[in-house]
Amino acid sequence: MDNLLIRGSNFCTTNSLLTATGAETVHDTTVLLNFSIDGKAYTKSGTNADQATPTTDYNTGVAFPVLVGGASVSGAYGNGCVVVWAYNSSGTVKCMMGEHQALDSAGNFKISPQFPKIPDDVCPFAYQVLKSGATASATAIVFGTSNWNATGYTNVIVNVLVMPSRPQVS
Repeated sequence: MDNLLIRGSNFCTTNSLLTATGAETVHDTTVLLNFSIDGKAYTKSGTNADQATPTTDYNTGVAFPVLVGGASVSGAYGNGCVVVWAYNSSGTVKCMMGEHQALDSAGNFKISPQFPKIPDDVCPFAYQVLKSGATASATAIVFGTSNWNATGYTNVIVNVLVMPSRPQVS
């Protein structure tokens, strides 16, 4: 029976070790990544340092929307979301962003964020929990174009082999 459960699956067999930090907008993966799309095996070469982060959502084809922070809005604490990172069959990174959710005064999600739709032609290798908090700009935080260390902007990366049932946000 297990054979039927994994038939046609999309999954990784190695950890990508995705990193995205500092005063830059690029990302890094530091190991050879073996992955499957619809059961077919693919490999993404090892060290991929300072790769351009996508600026358009793979689901919509348009630029990622501003992740509104609370810095210039009285009583606002900002917003957060989840972005899923994936490779297509040619090894090109694609990102999909979930719906924005409001943060509370402690910087926690008021409503748990959800994963975005993940197309069948990509294999997720990580997801990133993004928060544009109370001190972040209300107009300037945009995934793929804002520096990872922008004021009030935090991100936590979770490398995955398969997608969990829900994002782990704590």
